[in-house]
Amino acid sequence: MRVLVTGASGYIGGRLVPLLLDAGYDVRCLARTPEKLRDHPWRDRVEVVRGDVVDGSGLADALAGVDTAYYLVHAMAGGGGFAGQDARGARAFARAAEEAGVGRLVYLGGLAPREGRLSAHMASRTEVGDILLASAVPTAVLRAAVIIGSGSASFEMLRHLTERLPVMTTPRWVRSRVQPIAVRDVLRLLVEAAELPEGTNRAFDVGGPEVLTYAEMIQRFAAVAGLRRRWIVPVPVLSPGLSSLWVGLVTPVPPSIARPLVESLRHDSVMGEDDLSDLLDDRDRLRFDEAVALALRRVAEARVATRWSSAAWPSAPSDPLPTDPDWAGASLYTDERSRFVDAPPDRLWSVVEGIGGDRGWYSWPLAWAARGWIDLAVGGVGLRRGRRDPARLRVGDSLDFWRVEEIVPGGLLRLRAEMRLPGLAWLELRVGREDGRTVYRQRALFRPRGLPGHLYWKAVTPFHGLIFGSMARNIARQAAREG
Repeated sequence: MRVLVTGASGYIGGRLVPLLLDAGYDVRCLARTPEKLRDHPWRDRVEVVRGDVVDGSGLADALAGVDTAYYLVHAMAGGGGFAGQDARGARAFARAAEEAGVGRLVYLGGLAPREGRLSAHMASRTEVGDILLASAVPTAVLRAAVIIGSGSASFEMLRHLTERLPVMTTPRWVRSRVQPIAVRDVLRLLVEAAELPEGTNRAFDVGGPEVLTYAEMIQRFAAVAGLRRRWIVPVPVLSPGLSSLWVGLVTPVPPSIARPLVESLRHDSVMGEDDLSDLLDDRDRLRFDEAVALALRRVAEARVATRWSSAAWPSAPSDPLPTDPDWAGASLYTDERSRFVDAPPDRLWSVVEGIGGDRGWYSWPLAWAARGWIDLAVGGVGLRRGRRDPARLRVGDSLDFWRVEEIVPGGLLRLRAEMRLPGLAWLELRVGREDGRTVYRQRALFRPRGLPGHLYWKAVTPFHGLIFGSMARNIARQAAREG
């Protein structure tokens, strides 16, 4: 069976495609800019057609021979008549699907009340679903509320608000009732929707097993993330516009995305029926805490390479993709340095592997000593552990107040901090070749825990040039001297 996925470069579409491939479907993707799909690991397994649902270009070719078409296109920003653009795109796609003889359309919309005044964003999502349902092609509209998964805009807003604000004044929408659902459950239902009974043409509410207020979601997230209980003080004066500016100030979620999300939270988003579960015989849904734990899993495992550096497909849909927006995922601060070194790589590596202990850290000794004394004063390990062997390291070795997390002989040394910190920290030292020359690369990473973690990084940032900058210079000089 051949399926078409629109919006394959988006959050849901990018995760849906590999699941459809694994289910045995022949997948084709419609993309206005096919180049955006080149970094997806499944790119070589799908057919890509260039086209645009709004102006109709490429739709005939994209829909030819398609049994099921997934419509996952919608605008998040509220400027420039986005609702009219969404409606035009839906009508053009529905007409082209009718002409191509497509057997089914599947659309992921928003879960909102059918009565009452909706936000512009939710009204547009509802209108698109109604347009597709009114077409001659049988359509399944899945209506979901907050989707829990790393990279989901709704989840990222929840994540950053909770992590960064131990005390927050919030508008009335924190008391709105929401039925959140895990991204893996949404994706499974989308895949299974391709097998609905022939002729099925209706909207379905989808959600997880719990109904929570947004304030309750904040407290539950904090508990799963190991944060203290948050103090929430509702205030009646913040409009959605002001709320979105506030969210944009506190979190990395752009205000243009935060505003439609905030406006949508004015409404309760609770299932009115669960008929899809009966039709698909699928009632297994993750609870909120389980979904959050999966979304945070890679951070909890503290695997820097697989969480922040890997370009491979994640092990689960809840994990982040390299193609997710820059503001998605947990906060991660970095300090990166690199220098060409007048020495062979093996000589530079011997300096890198011999770091710490009696040889020190090749930067301002007083600063490292002071950091060790502070760590001891607050119950940490300080610098007293030294190192097991003066010249060789292995995974698991203690190294002053670091632990060797990974070592690739001649190429990489990754250290995880074991000092007392309001977050998780790593130091990566790499040896390589570039343009025929030896190059040294150094990267410090810090994953803050709550507001104290963010404040800690801001406080120490002014000293990074002195500490990390001199460290890179002196390691390069030492290698050149020994070489």
